[in-house]
Amino acid sequence: MTAGLAATMQSLGYSTTVYKPIQTNGIERNGFMQSPDLTYVKTIDPYINTHFSYLYKSDLEPLIASELENEPIDIELISREYGRISSTSDCTLLDGDCGILSPIAPAVQTADLVKKLQLPLLFVVTPREDSINDTLLSIYTAQEKGLEIRGVVINNIKDDCPKNLLNAIPRVIEEYTNIKILGLISHIEGKISPEDLITSILNGVDIESIFNVKIEKLEL
Repeated sequence: MTAGLAATMQSLGYSTTVYKPIQTNGIERNGFMQSPDLTYVKTIDPYINTHFSYLYKSDLEPLIASELENEPIDIELISREYGRISSTSDCTLLDGDCGILSPIAPAVQTADLVKKLQLPLLFVVTPREDSINDTLLSIYTAQEKGLEIRGVVINNIKDDCPKNLLNAIPRVIEEYTNIKILGLISHIEGKISPEDLITSILNGVDIESIFNVKIEKLEL
């Protein structure tokens, strides 16, 4: 989803950066560690700027990975780097793949970092039997923490997804939280081309509501 949103904004003429402050499950290639998520973004559009602050080989939670690899996470450093990065792009997406309550440093959770950076949240949900429960818990937690929630996108909808489940997830989320569903994205089989990904985002997602801007280019 992050790659698709970034590629779409870049295609619309907005200089875009994807910042992943903490990447676990790093991949070693030719003696160097790489971020698999940011590498994928670059395969979609090499002109998108990418940046990470911490890269761990372990696939465990950030706090545990940082302890195992003896590289503690400093949210002040992340805050400074985010400020620098966001000042040089029209559009900056911060990509996080751990839960809102995931610990990232002693006495610091993901929610604390989001609040410090004053970022709105976009929850991306894959339709499963437990999606409603997990999404409601995440939304309620974010609201209790005083975080802004921009909306929810239902992603990776496969053809065999039960229709009653697909209909229920957005209905229940909106009914119980008053948080808007801002997109429905179907699963794309095989290798995804940049064109297919961008088309999927433009056709299935409310870009203007996600970024809280009026994109004049969409009126052309």
